[in-house]
Amino acid sequence: MAQLCFYFQLHQPYRLRNFSVFDLTESEKNYFVDDRNTNQAIFSKVAQKSYVPMLSLLYELTQEVPKFIFALSCSGIFLEQALAFEPRVIELIQQLVSTSQVELLSETYYHSLSSLYSLDEFVSQVRQHTRLIQKLFSVTPKVFRNTELIYSNDIAAKVAKLGFIGILTEGVERYLHGRSRAQLFISHSKPAIPVLLKHAQLSDDVAFRFSDKNWFEHPLTAEKYLYWLDSFLPGELINLFMDFETFGEHQWEDTGIFNFFKTVVHEASKRPDQTFVKPSVVAALPYLEILQHQQHLSPNPSTIYPTYDVPEPISWADVDRDLTAWRGNSLQHDTLRLIYSLEDKVLSSNDQKLIEDWRRLQTSDHFYYMCVKWSADGDVHKYFSPYDSPFEAYNRFSAVVADMESRLCHEHSS
Repeated sequence: MAQLCFYFQLHQPYRLRNFSVFDLTESEKNYFVDDRNTNQAIFSKVAQKSYVPMLSLLYELTQEVPKFIFALSCSGIFLEQALAFEPRVIELIQQLVSTSQVELLSETYYHSLSSLYSLDEFVSQVRQHTRLIQKLFSVTPKVFRNTELIYSNDIAAKVAKLGFIGILTEGVERYLHGRSRAQLFISHSKPAIPVLLKHAQLSDDVAFRFSDKNWFEHPLTAEKYLYWLDSFLPGELINLFMDFETFGEHQWEDTGIFNFFKTVVHEASKRPDQTFVKPSVVAALPYLEILQHQQHLSPNPSTIYPTYDVPEPISWADVDRDLTAWRGNSLQHDTLRLIYSLEDKVLSSNDQKLIEDWRRLQTSDHFYYMCVKWSADGDVHKYFSPYDSPFEAYNRFSAVVADMESRLCHEHSS
Protein backbone atom coordinates (compact mmCIF):
# COMPACT_ATOMS: atom_id res chain seq x y z
CA MET A 1 0.00 0.00 0.00
CA ALA A 2 1.14 3.54 -0.76
CA GLN A 3 1.36 6.68 1.34
CA LEU A 4 -2.08 8.06 2.23
CA CYS A 5 -2.52 11.82 2.38
CA PHE A 6 -5.98 12.82 3.66
CA TYR A 7 -7.21 16.40 3.40
CA PHE A 8 -10.69 17.62 4.36
CA GLN A 9 -12.24 20.97 3.42
CA LEU A 10 -14.32 22.88 6.00
CA HIS A 11 -16.31 25.71 4.46
CA GLN A 12 -19.72 27.34 4.74
CA PRO A 13 -20.71 30.45 2.75
CA TYR A 14 -22.74 33.35 4.08
CA ARG A 15 -25.96 32.89 2.12
CA LEU A 16 -27.75 35.97 0.85
CA ARG A 17 -31.07 36.99 2.33
CA ASN A 18 -34.03 37.53 0.02
CA PHE A 19 -32.80 40.95 -1.03
CA SER A 20 -34.37 42.59 -4.08
CA VAL A 21 -34.43 45.95 -5.84
CA PHE A 22 -37.32 46.95 -3.56
CA ASP A 23 -34.94 46.86 -0.60
CA LEU A 24 -32.51 49.36 -2.06
CA THR A 25 -33.84 52.17 0.11
CA GLU A 26 -33.16 50.37 3.41
CA SER A 27 -30.97 52.44 5.68
CA GLU A 28 -29.49 49.42 7.48
CA LYS A 29 -27.85 47.07 5.03
CA ASN A 30 -27.72 43.38 5.91
CA TYR A 31 -27.28 41.16 2.89
CA PHE A 32 -26.59 37.89 4.65
CA VAL A 33 -29.51 37.19 6.99
CA ASP A 34 -32.80 35.61 5.98
CA ASP A 35 -35.38 35.14 8.72
CA ARG A 36 -36.73 31.98 7.09
CA ASN A 37 -33.41 30.19 6.78
CA THR A 38 -30.61 31.90 8.63
CA ASN A 39 -26.94 31.17 8.19
CA GLN A 40 -26.84 30.28 11.87
CA ALA A 41 -29.57 27.66 11.50
CA ILE A 42 -27.78 26.07 8.54
CA PHE A 43 -24.40 26.08 10.24
CA SER A 44 -25.76 24.62 13.48
CA LYS A 45 -27.62 21.88 11.61
CA VAL A 46 -24.51 20.83 9.71
CA ALA A 47 -22.41 21.09 12.88
CA GLN A 48 -24.63 18.58 14.66
CA LYS A 49 -24.78 16.19 11.70
CA SER A 50 -21.21 16.48 10.44
CA TYR A 51 -18.69 18.83 12.04
CA VAL A 52 -18.98 17.75 15.66
CA PRO A 53 -19.30 13.98 15.15
CA MET A 54 -16.59 13.78 12.49
CA LEU A 55 -14.14 16.01 14.35
CA SER A 56 -14.79 13.90 17.45
CA LEU A 57 -14.15 10.73 15.46
CA LEU A 58 -10.93 12.15 14.03
CA TYR A 59 -9.72 12.97 17.53
CA GLU A 60 -10.64 9.47 18.69
CA LEU A 61 -8.63 8.04 15.80
CA THR A 62 -5.57 10.15 16.63
CA GLN A 63 -5.64 8.60 20.10
CA GLU A 64 -6.23 5.05 18.92
CA VAL A 65 -3.91 5.16 15.89
CA PRO A 66 -0.81 7.25 16.67
CA LYS A 67 0.43 6.98 13.06
CA PHE A 68 -2.81 8.48 11.68
CA ILE A 69 -2.18 12.02 10.40
CA PHE A 70 -4.14 14.25 8.03
CA ALA A 71 -4.80 17.84 6.97
CA LEU A 72 -7.69 20.25 7.36
CA SER A 73 -8.39 23.40 5.37
CA CYS A 74 -10.87 25.82 6.95
CA SER A 75 -12.03 28.95 5.16
CA GLY A 76 -11.94 32.14 7.20
CA ILE A 77 -15.69 32.59 6.94
CA PHE A 78 -16.19 29.02 8.16
CA LEU A 79 -14.12 29.80 11.26
CA GLU A 80 -16.02 33.08 11.76
CA GLN A 81 -19.34 31.26 11.80
CA ALA A 82 -18.01 28.48 14.02
CA LEU A 83 -16.87 31.08 16.56
CA ALA A 84 -20.23 32.84 16.44
CA PHE A 85 -22.62 29.90 16.21
CA GLU A 86 -20.90 26.68 17.30
CA PRO A 87 -17.71 27.36 19.34
CA ARG A 88 -17.52 23.65 20.12
CA VAL A 89 -16.28 23.20 16.54
CA ILE A 90 -13.33 25.52 17.20
CA GLU A 91 -12.54 23.70 20.44
CA LEU A 92 -12.49 20.36 18.64
CA ILE A 93 -10.13 21.66 15.94
CA GLN A 94 -7.88 23.12 18.64
CA GLN A 95 -7.90 19.74 20.38
CA LEU A 96 -6.92 18.04 17.14
CA VAL A 97 -4.12 20.53 16.43
CA SER A 98 -2.71 19.92 19.91
CA THR A 99 -2.06 16.27 18.97
CA SER A 100 0.47 17.34 16.29
CA GLN A 101 -1.18 14.75 14.02
CA VAL A 102 -3.13 17.40 12.11
CA GLU A 103 -1.87 19.95 9.61
CA LEU A 104 -3.83 23.13 8.86
CA LEU A 105 -3.60 24.41 5.29
CA SER A 106 -3.72 27.94 3.94
CA GLU A 107 -6.37 29.31 1.59
CA THR A 108 -8.21 32.51 0.74
CA TYR A 109 -10.09 33.84 3.76
CA TYR A 110 -13.36 34.32 1.88
CA HIS A 111 -13.11 31.18 -0.27
CA SER A 112 -12.90 33.52 -3.25
CA LEU A 113 -11.85 33.44 -6.90
CA SER A 114 -9.43 36.32 -6.30
CA SER A 115 -6.47 34.28 -7.61
CA LEU A 116 -8.06 34.70 -11.06
CA TYR A 117 -8.97 38.38 -10.83
CA SER A 118 -6.82 40.40 -8.44
CA LEU A 119 -3.32 39.61 -7.18
CA ASP A 120 -3.56 42.29 -4.48
CA GLU A 121 -6.86 40.95 -3.17
CA PHE A 122 -5.61 37.36 -3.36
CA VAL A 123 -2.53 38.17 -1.29
CA SER A 124 -4.59 40.19 1.18
CA GLN A 125 -7.04 37.33 1.76
CA VAL A 126 -4.29 34.71 2.12
CA ARG A 127 -2.54 36.85 4.73
CA GLN A 128 -5.81 37.52 6.54
CA HIS A 129 -6.47 33.79 6.66
CA THR A 130 -2.97 33.09 8.01
CA ARG A 131 -3.45 35.63 10.80
CA LEU A 132 -6.70 33.98 11.88
CA ILE A 133 -5.13 30.49 11.87
CA GLN A 134 -2.24 31.80 13.98
CA LYS A 135 -4.63 33.49 16.41
CA LEU A 136 -6.95 30.51 16.89
CA PHE A 137 -4.52 27.59 16.63
CA SER A 138 -1.00 29.00 17.15
CA VAL A 139 0.33 27.46 13.93
CA THR A 140 1.38 28.92 10.58
CA PRO A 141 0.27 27.04 7.44
CA LYS A 142 3.04 25.86 5.14
CA VAL A 143 0.99 24.38 2.28
CA PHE A 144 -1.62 26.14 0.18
CA ARG A 145 -4.99 24.90 -1.06
CA ASN A 146 -6.67 27.36 -3.39
CA THR A 147 -10.43 27.83 -3.51
CA GLU A 148 -12.07 24.87 -5.31
CA LEU A 149 -8.57 23.47 -5.94
CA ILE A 150 -8.24 26.06 -8.74
CA TYR A 151 -4.74 25.89 -10.19
CA SER A 152 -2.60 26.98 -13.11
CA ASN A 153 1.07 27.68 -13.78
CA ASP A 154 0.41 31.35 -13.03
CA ILE A 155 -1.30 30.59 -9.70
CA ALA A 156 1.51 28.21 -8.73
CA ALA A 157 4.02 31.03 -9.24
CA LYS A 158 1.95 33.40 -7.07
CA VAL A 159 1.74 30.84 -4.28
CA ALA A 160 5.46 30.03 -4.47
CA LYS A 161 6.29 33.73 -4.15
CA LEU A 162 4.24 33.87 -0.96
CA GLY A 163 6.64 31.36 0.59
CA PHE A 164 4.49 28.22 0.72
CA ILE A 165 6.32 24.91 0.34
CA GLY A 166 3.56 23.09 -1.56
CA ILE A 167 0.17 23.39 -3.22
CA LEU A 168 -2.79 21.01 -3.64
CA THR A 169 -4.87 20.64 -6.77
CA GLU A 170 -6.72 18.23 -9.05
CA GLY A 171 -5.05 15.61 -11.22
CA VAL A 172 -6.53 16.34 -14.65
CA GLU A 173 -6.05 13.81 -17.43
CA ARG A 174 -5.41 16.32 -20.23
CA TYR A 175 -2.39 17.63 -18.32
CA LEU A 176 -1.17 14.30 -16.95
CA HIS A 177 -0.52 12.89 -20.44
CA GLY A 178 -0.91 9.33 -19.24
CA ARG A 179 1.24 9.73 -16.14
CA SER A 180 0.09 8.44 -12.76
CA ARG A 181 -1.33 11.00 -10.34
CA ALA A 182 -0.05 8.82 -7.48
CA GLN A 183 3.22 10.72 -7.24
CA LEU A 184 4.50 14.16 -6.36
CA PHE A 185 4.84 16.73 -9.16
CA ILE A 186 6.71 20.02 -9.57
CA SER A 187 4.89 23.03 -11.00
CA HIS A 188 5.78 24.40 -14.43
CA SER A 189 6.31 27.89 -13.05
CA LYS A 190 9.00 30.29 -11.94
CA PRO A 191 9.48 30.00 -9.07
CA ALA A 192 8.46 26.34 -8.95
CA ILE A 193 6.62 24.61 -6.12
CA PRO A 194 5.79 20.95 -5.24
CA VAL A 195 2.27 19.93 -6.31
CA LEU A 196 0.07 17.26 -4.70
CA LEU A 197 -2.65 15.92 -7.01
CA LYS A 198 -6.00 14.67 -5.79
CA HIS A 199 -6.87 11.10 -6.72
CA ALA A 200 -10.34 11.95 -7.99
CA GLN A 201 -11.77 8.48 -8.40
CA LEU A 202 -10.84 7.19 -4.94
CA SER A 203 -11.84 10.49 -3.31
CA ASP A 204 -15.18 10.74 -5.12
CA ASP A 205 -15.98 7.09 -4.48
CA VAL A 206 -16.39 8.17 -0.86
CA ALA A 207 -17.53 11.78 -1.25
CA PHE A 208 -20.15 11.31 -3.98
CA ARG A 209 -20.81 7.63 -4.64
CA PHE A 210 -20.71 5.98 -1.22
CA SER A 211 -24.49 5.74 -0.76
CA ASP A 212 -25.48 5.66 -4.45
CA LYS A 213 -27.41 2.42 -4.89
CA ASN A 214 -27.19 2.77 -8.69
CA TRP A 215 -23.38 2.69 -8.58
CA PHE A 216 -22.10 -0.66 -9.81
CA GLU A 217 -19.67 -0.87 -6.85
CA HIS A 218 -22.39 -0.27 -4.23
CA PRO A 219 -22.16 -1.05 -1.39
CA LEU A 220 -18.68 0.32 -0.78
CA THR A 221 -17.25 -1.60 2.15
CA ALA A 222 -14.04 -0.84 4.01
CA GLU A 223 -12.65 -4.17 2.81
CA LYS A 224 -13.29 -3.28 -0.84
CA TYR A 225 -11.79 0.20 -0.46
CA LEU A 226 -8.70 -1.18 1.27
CA TYR A 227 -8.31 -3.70 -1.54
CA TRP A 228 -8.19 -0.82 -4.02
CA LEU A 229 -5.63 1.01 -1.87
CA ASP A 230 -3.53 -2.16 -1.58
CA SER A 231 -3.14 -2.21 -5.37
CA PHE A 232 -0.72 0.74 -5.18
CA LEU A 233 3.00 0.19 -4.73
CA PRO A 234 4.96 1.22 -1.63
CA GLY A 235 6.24 4.75 -2.14
CA GLU A 236 3.33 5.83 -4.33
CA LEU A 237 1.25 8.76 -3.05
CA ILE A 238 -2.56 8.60 -2.83
CA ASN A 239 -4.04 12.03 -2.12
CA LEU A 240 -7.58 11.62 -0.81
CA PHE A 241 -9.09 15.09 -0.84
CA MET A 242 -12.76 15.59 0.04
CA ASP A 243 -15.34 17.91 1.53
CA PHE A 244 -15.64 17.47 5.29
CA GLU A 245 -19.44 17.39 4.98
CA THR A 246 -19.07 14.08 3.15
CA PHE A 247 -19.32 12.66 6.65
CA GLY A 248 -22.80 13.06 8.09
CA GLU A 249 -24.26 15.65 5.71
CA HIS A 250 -23.79 14.46 2.12
CA GLN A 251 -23.51 10.86 3.29
CA TRP A 252 -25.79 10.51 6.29
CA GLU A 253 -24.79 8.65 9.42
CA ASP A 254 -27.22 5.82 8.67
CA THR A 255 -25.29 5.00 5.47
CA GLY A 256 -22.47 3.75 7.68
CA ILE A 257 -20.01 6.42 6.53
CA PHE A 258 -18.49 7.02 9.97
CA ASN A 259 -17.89 3.32 10.66
CA PHE A 260 -16.52 2.93 7.13
CA PHE A 261 -13.92 5.64 7.67
CA LYS A 262 -12.98 4.37 11.13
CA THR A 263 -12.42 0.87 9.80
CA VAL A 264 -10.36 2.10 6.84
CA VAL A 265 -8.02 4.05 9.13
CA HIS A 266 -7.62 1.21 11.63
CA GLU A 267 -7.02 -1.46 9.02
CA ALA A 268 -4.74 0.69 6.85
CA SER A 269 -2.57 1.40 9.88
CA LYS A 270 -1.93 -2.33 10.27
CA ARG A 271 -0.31 -2.59 6.82
CA PRO A 272 3.47 -2.79 7.36
CA ASP A 273 4.24 -0.90 4.14
CA GLN A 274 1.60 1.80 4.61
CA THR A 275 2.07 5.29 6.06
CA PHE A 276 -0.14 8.30 6.58
CA VAL A 277 1.52 11.56 5.53
CA LYS A 278 0.94 15.30 5.86
CA PRO A 279 1.15 17.53 2.76
CA SER A 280 4.03 19.54 4.24
CA VAL A 281 6.09 16.39 4.85
CA VAL A 282 5.52 15.21 1.28
CA ALA A 283 6.54 18.61 -0.11
CA ALA A 284 9.45 19.41 2.23
CA LEU A 285 12.34 17.64 0.49
CA PRO A 286 11.47 18.64 -3.08
CA TYR A 287 10.88 22.20 -1.89
CA LEU A 288 14.37 22.24 -0.40
CA GLU A 289 15.77 20.88 -3.66
CA ILE A 290 13.99 23.65 -5.59
CA LEU A 291 15.57 26.28 -3.34
CA GLN A 292 19.01 24.72 -3.69
CA HIS A 293 18.65 24.59 -7.46
CA GLN A 294 17.70 28.28 -7.52
CA GLN A 295 20.94 28.94 -5.64
CA HIS A 296 22.82 26.70 -8.14
CA LEU A 297 23.61 24.21 -5.38
CA SER A 298 21.78 21.18 -6.80
CA PRO A 299 20.47 19.73 -10.08
CA ASN A 300 17.06 20.72 -11.42
CA PRO A 301 14.44 18.80 -9.35
CA SER A 302 12.25 18.44 -12.45
CA THR A 303 14.71 15.77 -13.60
CA ILE A 304 13.66 13.76 -10.52
CA TYR A 305 9.99 14.73 -10.15
CA PRO A 306 7.60 15.05 -13.10
CA THR A 307 6.43 18.53 -14.08
CA TYR A 308 2.73 19.44 -13.98
CA ASP A 309 2.27 21.95 -16.79
CA VAL A 310 -1.19 23.60 -16.55
CA PRO A 311 -1.40 26.67 -18.81
CA GLU A 312 -5.18 27.13 -18.33
CA PRO A 313 -6.87 27.05 -14.89
CA ILE A 314 -8.33 23.78 -13.63
CA SER A 315 -10.47 22.86 -10.61
CA TRP A 316 -12.05 19.86 -8.91
CA ALA A 317 -15.48 20.49 -10.42
CA ASP A 318 -17.63 18.66 -12.93
CA VAL A 319 -16.58 16.35 -15.74
CA ASP A 320 -14.19 18.80 -17.40
CA ARG A 321 -12.41 19.89 -14.20
CA ASP A 322 -12.33 23.46 -15.50
CA LEU A 323 -13.81 26.79 -14.31
CA THR A 324 -17.20 26.56 -16.01
CA ALA A 325 -18.86 25.72 -12.69
CA TRP A 326 -18.22 29.35 -11.65
CA ARG A 327 -17.76 31.30 -14.88
CA GLY A 328 -19.29 29.26 -17.65
CA ASN A 329 -22.22 31.50 -18.60
CA SER A 330 -23.15 35.17 -19.01
CA LEU A 331 -24.79 35.36 -15.57
CA GLN A 332 -21.56 34.37 -13.88
CA HIS A 333 -19.32 36.48 -16.10
CA ASP A 334 -21.52 39.53 -15.48
CA THR A 335 -21.52 39.24 -11.70
CA LEU A 336 -17.81 38.42 -11.47
CA ARG A 337 -16.95 41.39 -13.65
CA LEU A 338 -19.12 43.65 -11.51
CA ILE A 339 -17.85 42.54 -8.12
CA TYR A 340 -14.16 42.82 -8.99
CA SER A 341 -14.65 46.13 -10.84
CA LEU A 342 -15.60 47.65 -7.47
CA GLU A 343 -12.28 46.80 -5.81
CA ASP A 344 -10.60 50.20 -5.90
CA LYS A 345 -13.71 52.12 -4.87
CA VAL A 346 -14.56 49.73 -2.05
CA LEU A 347 -11.07 49.64 -0.54
CA SER A 348 -10.57 53.39 -0.83
CA SER A 349 -13.87 53.98 1.02
CA ASN A 350 -12.24 52.81 4.28
CA ASP A 351 -15.72 51.62 5.28
CA GLN A 352 -14.98 48.33 7.06
CA LYS A 353 -18.57 47.06 6.85
CA LEU A 354 -18.68 47.78 3.12
CA ILE A 355 -15.30 46.08 2.58
CA GLU A 356 -16.41 43.00 4.50
CA ASP A 357 -19.67 42.80 2.54
CA TRP A 358 -17.75 43.11 -0.72
CA ARG A 359 -15.38 40.31 0.28
CA ARG A 360 -18.19 38.02 1.40
CA LEU A 361 -19.74 38.53 -2.03
CA GLN A 362 -16.57 37.13 -3.60
CA THR A 363 -17.22 33.68 -2.10
CA SER A 364 -17.21 31.14 -4.92
CA ASP A 365 -20.51 29.54 -3.86
CA HIS A 366 -22.50 32.57 -5.07
CA PHE A 367 -21.31 31.96 -8.64
CA TYR A 368 -21.61 28.18 -8.38
CA TYR A 369 -25.33 28.65 -7.68
CA MET A 370 -25.67 30.48 -11.02
CA CYS A 371 -24.46 27.51 -13.07
CA VAL A 372 -26.97 26.36 -15.71
CA LYS A 373 -25.43 23.01 -16.57
CA TRP A 374 -27.62 19.95 -16.94
CA SER A 375 -27.23 16.16 -16.66
CA ALA A 376 -25.05 14.81 -13.83
CA ASP A 377 -23.09 18.07 -13.38
CA GLY A 378 -26.33 20.02 -13.15
CA ASP A 379 -27.69 17.63 -10.51
CA VAL A 380 -24.68 18.33 -8.29
CA HIS A 381 -25.15 22.09 -8.64
CA LYS A 382 -28.85 21.81 -7.74
CA TYR A 383 -28.03 19.73 -4.67
CA PHE A 384 -25.78 22.42 -3.23
CA SER A 385 -27.87 25.47 -4.18
CA PRO A 386 -30.31 27.10 -1.72
CA TYR A 387 -32.17 28.69 -4.66
CA ASP A 388 -34.94 27.36 -6.88
CA SER A 389 -33.00 28.27 -10.02
CA PRO A 390 -29.69 29.80 -11.19
CA PHE A 391 -31.68 32.86 -12.27
CA GLU A 392 -32.95 33.46 -8.74
CA ALA A 393 -29.33 33.27 -7.53
CA TYR A 394 -28.32 35.79 -10.20
CA ASN A 395 -31.19 38.18 -9.45
CA ARG A 396 -30.55 38.17 -5.71
CA PHE A 397 -26.80 38.68 -6.14
CA SER A 398 -27.32 41.42 -8.73
CA ALA A 399 -29.67 43.32 -6.42
CA VAL A 400 -27.04 43.26 -3.68
CA VAL A 401 -24.30 44.47 -6.02
CA ALA A 402 -26.59 47.26 -7.30
CA ASP A 403 -27.16 48.34 -3.72
CA MET A 404 -23.44 48.25 -3.02
CA GLU A 405 -22.78 50.47 -6.03
CA SER A 406 -25.41 52.87 -4.69
CA ARG A 407 -23.69 52.94 -1.30
CA LEU A 408 -20.38 53.74 -2.98
CA CYS A 409 -21.91 56.57 -5.02
CA HIS A 410 -23.55 57.98 -1.91
CA GLU A 411 -20.30 57.90 0.06
CA HIS A 412 -18.42 59.50 -2.82
CA SER A 413 -20.91 62.37 -3.08
CA SER A 414 -21.09 62.98 0.69
